[in-house]
Amino acid sequence: YFLQQHFGPQVQLDVYEAAGVGGRLATVTVNKQQYESRGASIHALSLHMQDFVKILGLKHRREVAGKSAIFSGEHFVLEETDWYLLNLFRLWWHYGISFLRLQMWVEEVMEKFMRIYKYQAHGYAFSSLEELLRSLGGDAFVNMTQRSVAESLLEVGVTQRFVDDVIAAVLRSSYGQSVLVPAFAGAMSLAGAQGSTWAVEGGNKLVCSGLLKLTKANVIPARVTGISLHSSEGRALYQVHYESSEGQGSAFYDMVVVTTPLHPSRSNFTFENFEPPIADFPGAFQPSVTSVVHGYLNSSYFGFPDPKLFPFTSILTTDTPDLFFNAMDNICPVNISAAFRRKQPQEAAVWRVLSEQPLDKHQLKTLFRSYYSVQVTEWQTYPRYDAAKSLPPIVLHENLFYLSGVEWVASSMEMIAVAAKNVALLAYNRWHQDLEKIDQKDLMHKVKTEL
Repeated sequence: YFLQQHFGPQVQLDVYEAAGVGGRLATVTVNKQQYESRGASIHALSLHMQDFVKILGLKHRREVAGKSAIFSGEHFVLEETDWYLLNLFRLWWHYGISFLRLQMWVEEVMEKFMRIYKYQAHGYAFSSLEELLRSLGGDAFVNMTQRSVAESLLEVGVTQRFVDDVIAAVLRSSYGQSVLVPAFAGAMSLAGAQGSTWAVEGGNKLVCSGLLKLTKANVIPARVTGISLHSSEGRALYQVHYESSEGQGSAFYDMVVVTTPLHPSRSNFTFENFEPPIADFPGAFQPSVTSVVHGYLNSSYFGFPDPKLFPFTSILTTDTPDLFFNAMDNICPVNISAAFRRKQPQEAAVWRVLSEQPLDKHQLKTLFRSYYSVQVTEWQTYPRYDAAKSLPPIVLHENLFYLSGVEWVASSMEMIAVAAKNVALLAYNRWHQDLEKIDQKDLMHKVKTEL
């Protein structure tokens, strides 16, 4: 979409996608209703995602209220109520002003991050993730990819107890990882937890299929196996090799954007004729399992013998060795009618359980009194944030770009959209030799004077 926006409607776009469009924005069907299996919520400040929804004529899904709680394996360490002031009082009673310090820290990060939209509106692009971060928040932002969120929060006066109870629970539910994730990725996840979020009526994956349709991109159902470099009239030409149900094939392109993660564990991908060679990328990915269960919650496990009295629709968990799941929530279908009501706690409902390993029968029986169906999706979802010390490049060769490296900064739909816009602008500016628009210093001042 962004490539077409900048290069114009004459640009020919091929998209290679062996699986379903949308990647981890996927749905599962229970009783003829569709439910999000991952990538379920979008932050209110996600301006590109907001734009896509408007452009495609999609709608925000109707919100259905529900309360959250944090479970330690033995009891709830924090419970949400219907009363905003009571929630604030409970946070203050348990953790002092830690939650205010957290809020100020997250707001400061988000305020600086929002500068990216201004830069992109003026056509500025960055040739590396470090340059992009530096333009938003100086070296402090780059350092936030190298030190943990726990360290950063303790430094601004958040207590260890708050980190162990609340921060750990949020990160387990979003990334399936501990408070050792880098501060920048942590800040993005925490912004989503404390800000208002939304979702697309009909499923978030409609944004992906809608944009492909809008750009009239040619979707080729094939798996890319490698890219080899050739040249034509002094310009680089890239041959993309692929496998489809009809056998092997290849095609030539002036420009290629690689969107699959370039890690040996994720893609068996070769680069030929490149000098210097394009090396394998360090780092690993976090295994993650989503189980969509249609059944009756075992509220006794959570200390509520009478299921009618169980008040929560979302359960986060602390980092406790015996806990076998990261989070679970009572989910609503992707199409919510005006008459829709959430199931009562004693009724059979659809729950999404996030865990690192597939749940065995005993674990399912621990969480549910009985169940009709279990649908399991195993993903290599997020980078293992403790596994790499440097950020991947954006430019692999002259007109060969890498998109998914941004996940090592933070992973969300909006981060990918920001990276996509950056790659499109970078490709356009490099193609037209408009180097004034790449890696410019002191951009805040430049953008102000342009205004």
